[in-house]
Amino acid sequence: MRIAYITAGAAGMYCGSCMHDNTLVSALRAAGHDALLIPTYTPIKTDEPDVSQKRVFFGGINVYLQQKLALFRHTPWALDRLLDFRPLLRWVSRFAMRTQADELADLAISMLEGDHGHQRKEILKLADWFSGELKPDIINLTNVLQAGMVPEIKRRVPVPFLATLQGDDLFLEGLPEPSRTRALELVRANCRKLDGFLTTSAYYADFMAGYLAIPRERIHVVHPGLNLTGHGGPEPDRNGQPLTIGYFARICPEKGLHVLVEAFRILRQTPGTPPCRLRVSGYLGGRDRAYFDKLYTQIKEWSLVDDFEHVESPTHASKVHFLQSLDVLSVPTVYREPKGLYILEALANGVPVVQPRHGSFPELIEKTGGGILVHPEDPEDLARGLRQVLDDVAHRQELGRKGKEAVHSEFNAATMARKTLDVYRTYVMT
Repeated sequence: MRIAYITAGAAGMYCGSCMHDNTLVSALRAAGHDALLIPTYTPIKTDEPDVSQKRVFFGGINVYLQQKLALFRHTPWALDRLLDFRPLLRWVSRFAMRTQADELADLAISMLEGDHGHQRKEILKLADWFSGELKPDIINLTNVLQAGMVPEIKRRVPVPFLATLQGDDLFLEGLPEPSRTRALELVRANCRKLDGFLTTSAYYADFMAGYLAIPRERIHVVHPGLNLTGHGGPEPDRNGQPLTIGYFARICPEKGLHVLVEAFRILRQTPGTPPCRLRVSGYLGGRDRAYFDKLYTQIKEWSLVDDFEHVESPTHASKVHFLQSLDVLSVPTVYREPKGLYILEALANGVPVVQPRHGSFPELIEKTGGGILVHPEDPEDLARGLRQVLDDVAHRQELGRKGKEAVHSEFNAATMARKTLDVYRTYVMT
């Protein structure tokens, strides 16, 4: 099967969706299929081997210029290719996070308008490539925010067109009004032109069916899977070291590091708590530096700085090494997480988790048996949950063992690819 999987680069950030898409396409190839990962906007960033195509479609510079200046909606395609040069896109992406919310909203609406938007030329480029050279059997969008391209491409290449739902509502809800309402209207209209949908949890399928007015039976659940290379090796010798609470995710308010920091303070002030420390790692971009600095200032004011550590983990090996240094992991998101890759990564290394009771977390905990749930955005209950895991060595080890077995047997890349192919086969006549 020839599969065209269109993913969206995240402006130089490590992105859970990009990493999920990269792992999936790599596993589809390993299963013998001709799967292509096609980046849009910017190149993707992943800590595993990047299997995406070298050419970037809907290059961020061209998309932006076409939005702002009518001249660039008519420039020759050959000139546009110069602006899609991957090193240039990587360099420019460092400034993308500074884009104002109203400009981002206008661009999102234009993209959702498809043939009627300012980026029509970019749609024609991708449609021309699909119809003339690629000729896929099925096309899979990484999100529905790109679905404005569907009508023109389906006119040229009449194959099944699916989209993966994995956080679309978070972007839409962040738009200012009246743009948010207009964007949601366009997304719902575009969804009616898609043949089907995949998503990463039953929770998110149920939620998005209502949010986007999609019949629930058209949404197929395929849980995320990991490339397990490096994960689950021998546990390092930590004799004499204090118990370690860990956080591994993008460092930002949405992921709830402030909730974990407050829980750590409560935990350390609770009589009888065993000696413990907090280690934090994950992508920290310039936009969230002030957020992290404020938390670090609080930690110093609480005289806990000697038991706190921020660890850079830019590679797959360093990430695994960090996870294996932990006794328990918590990423207490303040939003309802649709995937939870960091939970699976911790469990793959036998590290139990303590997570809020919302989003995909109850589902993952039930299916893996690798952790416990606490009240969302409640530092006191999170502190109690962490204390429960830290105090009971046998329970902690049992949670880690169950979680590790479940991830290695059911939440691996090969299983994710197989289940994704099962969905594709319901749409593609072979």
